[in-house]
Amino acid sequence: MKSFICDDFQLNNETAKRLYHSYAKTLPIIDYHNHLSAQEIFEDITFDNIAQAWLGHDHYKWRAMRSNAIDESFITGSGSDRDKFEHWCATVPQLIGNPLYQWTHLELRRYFGIDAIINANNSAQIWEEANAKISQADYSARNMIRMMNVESLCTTDDPLDDLRYHKGLADAGFEVKVLPTFRADALYNIDRAEAFLKWVGRLSEVVEFAIDDIHALFEGVSARFDYFHQAGCRLSDMGLAEVDFEECTLDDADQVFKKVLAGSAISPQEAAQFKTQIFKFIGQKNHALGWTFQLHIGVLQDPNKRRFAEVGPVAGFSAINDTCFAKNLSLLLNALDFSRQLPQTILYCLNPRDNYVLAGLIGAFQDSDAAPGKVQFGSAWWFNDQKDGMLEQLKALANLGLLGRFVGMLTDSRSLLSFPRHEYFRRIVCNLLGEWVEQGELPDDEALLKDTVEAICYRNAKRYFAL
Repeated sequence: MKSFICDDFQLNNETAKRLYHSYAKTLPIIDYHNHLSAQEIFEDITFDNIAQAWLGHDHYKWRAMRSNAIDESFITGSGSDRDKFEHWCATVPQLIGNPLYQWTHLELRRYFGIDAIINANNSAQIWEEANAKISQADYSARNMIRMMNVESLCTTDDPLDDLRYHKGLADAGFEVKVLPTFRADALYNIDRAEAFLKWVGRLSEVVEFAIDDIHALFEGVSARFDYFHQAGCRLSDMGLAEVDFEECTLDDADQVFKKVLAGSAISPQEAAQFKTQIFKFIGQKNHALGWTFQLHIGVLQDPNKRRFAEVGPVAGFSAINDTCFAKNLSLLLNALDFSRQLPQTILYCLNPRDNYVLAGLIGAFQDSDAAPGKVQFGSAWWFNDQKDGMLEQLKALANLGLLGRFVGMLTDSRSLLSFPRHEYFRRIVCNLLGEWVEQGELPDDEALLKDTVEAICYRNAKRYFAL
């Protein structure tokens, strides 16, 4: 019987096979956006069993198990690791057509060399075979990163983090660059007053001066930008559930900030005024430091409030939002561009409906005084990082922009076992290019194809992020 994860998995034409095996397969990985724990990498942890590594941080799998009516005790609760693993294996056969089906088998093959079709009947065999390896030192956090030929990775970090583990990894001489990313959501979301005020209070403690107006706020955040820059950070990130824009002066935004500090309620318009000024400030800091500004647009955060109260955040309950944002986003980008302070920017949409919105918008903000591909349409994100979603993103970018300048794939994952998603992406890219060649839509020019594959899968990210 032919192996499911065979050498030519996802490669459905001869050109694709040649491109992948000749050029894409051995390229290093630059994973420029993920949610891995720098502490776990610094401490070089090992796992007691495969369930801890496979299920411990993966809300994609948790979500699937809930759809299979698995009790929460066997997902995020108090059930044993063995029971959680068995319930996951029993869920896998129901995942036909879901990317988790392919990812799970790909992870099992690449990390453990196990070539089995996962189901409830062979869960015990997989458990024993995987656990015989994963508890060994060869399967420590750093070694699992090494297994996947990772060159550099960027975690996602609160601006108030002391970055001790990133610094420790650099001092320890770990050959894979583990760099922080400045995640600015807590600063932006003034309409979540309780969390916002708590964060501002912590900022005041870190910088050791009072944050009593917007000028002090900017001074304090600027200090954190500089701190992150010294630790090797070269990217920031903001999650925008909705994209707000409200023209105002800095004094207007200062008055909004002071109202919140005083415990007063603010209107949606006032929140938008503050957010507009914060967006401009963060964009300007990115430009001044030569960073890349990432914008993740369109999450409907935790719509199930009962389950949120029971399980907590980042547990697999979020969904896709459907708000319109093109005009406001263009106004925000224009506010930076008009003063020639628009940094390198990557735009990601969660709603695939918006692929052509972003693929078209990036073309309005490219610039001849910057490197090619200054403003990027980011890779298929979250609910879209599966075959159809990736193809839709690639084709939208190809139709409206420059596919050859695309900076490629990221994992956006909390799991150390997620790096084979880069392989998944690379196979899809090669298969798409191969289809175009064999349908006569692209010349069978080896130099052109080699350059395109290597650029999308590695070289563009290497140049763009300069990590």
